Formats: sequence, structure tokens, C-alpha cells
Amino acid sequence: MARGDQKDMLSRLLAVMPRWFADSSPTLTALLNGVAFCLAYVHQWYWFAKQQTRIKTATGSFLDLIALDFFGLSLQRQPGQSDAQFLSNIQINMFQERGTRKGVSQILTNLTGRAPLIFEPSRPADTGAYGTNSIGYGFAGGYGSLSLPYQAFVTAYRPASSGIPFVGGYGSSAAAYRTPSATEYASKGMTQTPVTDAQIYQAIDSVKCEGTTIWAQILSSPVQHSIPPLLNISFILDHSQLR
Repeated sequence: MARGDQKDMLSRLLAVMPRWFADSSPTLTALLNGVAFCLAYVHQWYWFAKQQTRIKTATGSFLDLIALDFFGLSLQRQPGQSDAQFLSNIQINMFQERGTRKGVSQILTNLTGRAPLIFEPSRPADTGAYGTNSIGYGFAGGYGSLSLPYQAFVTAYRPASSGIPFVGGYGSSAAAYRTPSATEYASKGMTQTPVTDAQIYQAIDSVKCEGTTIWAQILSSPVQHSIPPLLNISFILDHSQLR
């Protein structure tokens, strides 16, 4: 017997009945069981409604409504995304640090599971400096420039994919017609990650400081010292520096 279920409601009704009924009354019990069923049904919906009023316990379409209230159309549930995954995404975006270099790194790491490479040409900590051990051709640092104020280059990485494990492919000894093997027909959906490139660009744009320009590229795997400017996703509105 759980709190609020039919048996619980029946026991509560019997506890307040007048004493002139016999200890065992099948007719009375049957009648009260019908009332208890209705009360348990109402209690179930009350408890469900109460859960939907809090972000941590909301489920289904109520989570989508919460995301719509806080973020508009900028944060939507992805196809196949569970309530737990979507809730985590909502909480991350709700308390996400914004307007800072750390915020850009955090949101991309949370989204893809891989830390991005961020380079600011006017930041000595990124470019290195003569007389220190933070610079060297083919080793560390990058070309700096004061003619690129309020700009940064971000290399983001797509989530790591394990392909289709435990399934043999053509050309392998485990895959052959009329031979028992771990093979199956595959589709693109079995290898695609739930994070799209558009979401990665959107994540950067949602936390970048206004007035800064971020040039971004997305790679599937890290490439050492790869910082080419590929895509400008920014609009210069004022003069705030990304730090």
C-alpha cells in the first residue's frame, strides 16, 4: 500500500466511518472502494500536476514549455532526447556563465564532451612572448596581432563517436553471407551524434560577449595548432573584449 493509492484511501475512509457498522461489512467495503478509486485517481493527478510546477521534476511536454518560457525557440528538445538529457541541457543553459572566455569553453565542453581550442590574437597568454618559454616555432604560441581587437578564433570538436561497435563490416572475416556472424544493416542514424554543427555555432553565439567577433570552425578530431578562421558568427554591436 502506497500513500494515496486506492488501498490507502479505503483505509482512511474506513477509519472515519461511524462505529455502528460491523467490523466486516462487504457491502460497505465495496461501496467505499468505488469512492477510494476516484480519490486515488484525483490524488495521482494532483501529484503529477505538483511535479510539473518544478523544473527538476517536470516531465514530457511540460519540460518543453519550461524551455520555451526561459529560452524561447533557442533551446528545443532534439529528436530522441530523453527527459533527463533535456533537463540537464536546460539547467546547463540556465546557469551558464556568459560573456566570458570561460563561458565559451564551458558550454562547448558541456555540449560536446570535448574542450575547445580558443585563441585570441591580442592575448599574450595565447600568443606567447619573447623571453619566455611560452613560444616556439612548431611548439607553442601563435601569431598575435593588435589589429584584431575584440576577436577570437574558436576550434570546437564534435562529440566523439564509437561508430557501430561489435558489428562486422564488408571485408572482414566476421562478415559473410550464409555465415553466422555479428553483422547487420547499418544506417547513418547509428553513427550520427545528437549534437549538430548548428547547435555548436548557436551555443557559442548564446554566450559570447556582445561587441566581440568570434571566428569558429568545427572539427571531428583535434588537429594540433589548427586555428584557421572559417566562420564569422558575430555582429559587432559595441566594444567589449572577450575575456
